[in-house]
Amino acid sequence: MSRSPSFSVKSELSVKADPDAMQRWVLAFCIIRFDLEQGQLIEECYPPGCLSQEEELEVAFSSFPDSVSQHQNRSSIHDCIFFFRFQRHKHSKQGNGTSSEISEIVDKETSSTPEEVKSIRRSRSTDISKSSKYLYGYVFNRQRHDERLKRGGEQKSVVILSHGPYSSVFRPLLQIMGPLYFDIGRKAIEHIAGYVSLWPSPVPGKLMELPIGNAMLKVNLPPAHSLPLESGISYEESASSMAPFLPSNPSVPQGLFHDSDIFGTFRGLLLQLWLLWELLLIGEPILIIAPTPPQCCEAVASLVSLVAPLLCSVDFRPYFTIHDPDFAQLNALQEGDKYPPMVLGVTNLFFLKALRYIPHIVSVGSPAPSSSRVTIASRSTGRIPAKQEGFGLQQLSLKKFSPSSLFNAVKLRRDGPLCLMTEHKEAIWSTYVATTKPDTSILNRLIDAGMSPRVEESMSVVNNEILRRHFLELTTNFLAPFGPYFRATTPSEGSSPYADPPPLPPFNADDFLMSLSARGVGKFLSKRMRSNWLDLYRRFLKGPNFLPWFQRRLSIAENEQHRLWRQARMKTDIHLLITKMLELETVDCFNAIERHLLGEMQLQQSGRAISDSAAMCQKLKGDLQAVFNVLPNDMQQLLLLNPQRAALLQGSSNSELTKLPGRPSIQVGIVSSNSPR
Repeated sequence: MSRSPSFSVKSELSVKADPDAMQRWVLAFCIIRFDLEQGQLIEECYPPGCLSQEEELEVAFSSFPDSVSQHQNRSSIHDCIFFFRFQRHKHSKQGNGTSSEISEIVDKETSSTPEEVKSIRRSRSTDISKSSKYLYGYVFNRQRHDERLKRGGEQKSVVILSHGPYSSVFRPLLQIMGPLYFDIGRKAIEHIAGYVSLWPSPVPGKLMELPIGNAMLKVNLPPAHSLPLESGISYEESASSMAPFLPSNPSVPQGLFHDSDIFGTFRGLLLQLWLLWELLLIGEPILIIAPTPPQCCEAVASLVSLVAPLLCSVDFRPYFTIHDPDFAQLNALQEGDKYPPMVLGVTNLFFLKALRYIPHIVSVGSPAPSSSRVTIASRSTGRIPAKQEGFGLQQLSLKKFSPSSLFNAVKLRRDGPLCLMTEHKEAIWSTYVATTKPDTSILNRLIDAGMSPRVEESMSVVNNEILRRHFLELTTNFLAPFGPYFRATTPSEGSSPYADPPPLPPFNADDFLMSLSARGVGKFLSKRMRSNWLDLYRRFLKGPNFLPWFQRRLSIAENEQHRLWRQARMKTDIHLLITKMLELETVDCFNAIERHLLGEMQLQQSGRAISDSAAMCQKLKGDLQAVFNVLPNDMQQLLLLNPQRAALLQGSSNSELTKLPGRPSIQVGIVSSNSPR
């Protein structure tokens, strides 16, 4: 079987695995076998003991295609790659973080200096496996058909468990590790774990080169602003990720799953992409059904990628099975009950009955051929190649209209999603009326790939870039009206940078909507949205995505403002500044400088200081001394009654004299509490 990229094992060059270093990327490697008598069994788990018994069961059940969804396939070997996501139930129940959880994190960060914030984030990353609320499982599944075996075959899965949504890393890694394991057995885990241990820590938003044997994985990681705070990943964010303009480099990822195949997945439903974008934007529950796990997880990943650069706080499950602990709660919901904000990717047709009251159902993909071996797509997406998937350009009808197509659409809606029990079709069942109109100019730019698989794949890359850039622009413009709430300020000319920065503008939903209604939504969106566009903003404000995203952006903006004011303090000429101050302002300035200096010194003592902290301390000590020297004698004596303050001043200068026009010169080294006024 061909492998891409190639990999060879040389025993003399084997690398010993370091479990602690490995967990920067991988929580565990698992080998799971389907046993006819006992069901799914975990044969290997490295390192051992890192999963609870409940988590082991969930991983085992999620690592195999649903038997109900599989068609008979008499080929000798059938490989597929897919991934799943599940909740670690020792944490809270729903979503990517409740408002109270996120508020607690934001309050802790925004009440700290930027240096303390970095320390908070570093401390949060010290135990990644325990702090992750969700785990991702990346699966290489092999079905081997052999008439000599019981039931004519066997199934086994190689699984990589990670705390991060790094599909761009683990899908190509599985293309190496999966076949290698079936060639040499357990040694494959040891070799791969050894190389992963040598990888540097993940740097969100960057292109990383990760060596695996004689191969090199060159992968882009999702940006920091798309990763949930409780993922346990250490990263720093900048205010630039909030900038209301498109990135100059389209290859730089702006959200999760930037390598997903939007065009190939939704080729038969391209006109409905704007509807799906809105549903995810406002956090509506969506059930996505496809014939195979690779197709359903690709559909969920593509849908999540549509809302970049928004932080997606909807609970998405690329491959969801009836064995998931959350299924019982969902199955108990009756007509009229509210479904939680989720995107579920499923293959088992039983979900059509079990979750029949879910308001939005999407059917994508096409059944795999009943014969011929299925190979792994060379673009590392875990998909069956496009030609075998059976997508046809004739399914995309943008310009043609016929009575028969209208009749089929009406019949499909009337029959409902249960018609999929007899025949799989690509369709959407939803009563939601989208505010955003399909952009036919974008659809007309998409290229007809023809029937050649090679041309199909290269054209898919072009089409995906067109679609992803359009929805990135659409989401960026939708979020732009919130920009003024994240606008960091700098000290005005002539003012003191030692004072506390002013608070950012407070947000009130009613005031925001009223202001937005008065000034309009902007030229870009007004062309693409219907007159009820304000309703979409209302739904967004009430949905699960708004509060986590807004508080995250607010935290970043406040940290940026702290940075700008700190930078201004570093550059300020204190001697020039205090010549313009009244005596009371000078005392306030002294107290402010002292507070900033003590803060920097505390960071240094705790080992959390940043690179220029020493220089900042030196600057603040000099500034403190300069301000002290121009204060009246009685004020100096009063200030020196505090031993800590006296030590600061003694440390800054024992005999330094500072003389300003019209002010007396004071020698700190000889002033004491007993000196005459």
